[in-house]
Amino acid sequence: MSLAEVLDTRGADPSDKKLTDTEFEIGRKYMGRLPWEMVAWGLGNFVVWLSLWPLVLSGVMPLWAGFLVSCVCMALGYLPSHEAQHSIIGARGTKWRWLNELVGHVSTIPLVFPYRIAWITHRHHHAHANDPLLDPDYPTRGDTWWKAAWGAMYARQPMRNETYKRCVEESSDPTVPRAKAEAAVLNLVYYGVLTTMAWSGHAIEAALLWWLPRHLGTIYLITFLSWAPHHPHSETGRYRDTRAWKSPLGTILSLGMEYHVVHHLFPKIPLFQTGPAYWELRDVLDEKGIRIEGL
Repeated sequence: MSLAEVLDTRGADPSDKKLTDTEFEIGRKYMGRLPWEMVAWGLGNFVVWLSLWPLVLSGVMPLWAGFLVSCVCMALGYLPSHEAQHSIIGARGTKWRWLNELVGHVSTIPLVFPYRIAWITHRHHHAHANDPLLDPDYPTRGDTWWKAAWGAMYARQPMRNETYKRCVEESSDPTVPRAKAEAAVLNLVYYGVLTTMAWSGHAIEAALLWWLPRHLGTIYLITFLSWAPHHPHSETGRYRDTRAWKSPLGTILSLGMEYHVVHHLFPKIPLFQTGPAYWELRDVLDEKGIRIEGL
């Protein structure tokens, strides 16, 4: 595997070789471990969400409780797949590649966000973060979090998510046809389940276990994973397109995104290692001129 595949070296200043070497030396320390906690998170979260259906329909769990748990499952559903999108669980050609793909596909089923579509669009985000024309996440910008949340709700409306559609259509990725086919199958399953549940007299259960939690969870994810780390979406470049910030909700409820700057610098560092990596890199990154807001 080449250095370019392991480290995001775009924008690194070659004139400051000593500082850059120190940055990459520290970054490498936090790579290479298989994040078993993310495997358990992704597969376990899916099993919990799946178990809500028989529990609620049999009367063992009240619908309101199932709704709340489903919302939590939705909010937790993306990050394990994100880890897989960067091949952190298992790189191509390794014995754990099958596990990487399994986690990638399964963990985003509740969100109805196909794994390959997610990876194709996310790769464009990394390459063009905060670019008004090329970053598919750019429309999540907003002066405040609630404006970003409102924009996320607007983007959930039919025919409004044009940036992701354009990103896929213009992508040269050879897996685009397969990604579209998988997206079609997942959406057919989603709408098929909702329709079948409605016909069988369980429309409210379907709405509160999947339809509404999916939308609420996606809005939560967009607000914390897209808007917050890149706010105000006005700068580009390796050290300026993402910020280190202090979340009023804390690291856990913000899903670790306080340290998202580390992920953009070193995409192969697992989520649970971005915090420790940030604090070891802090002085170097301060010299590099990253945006530090509150941390």
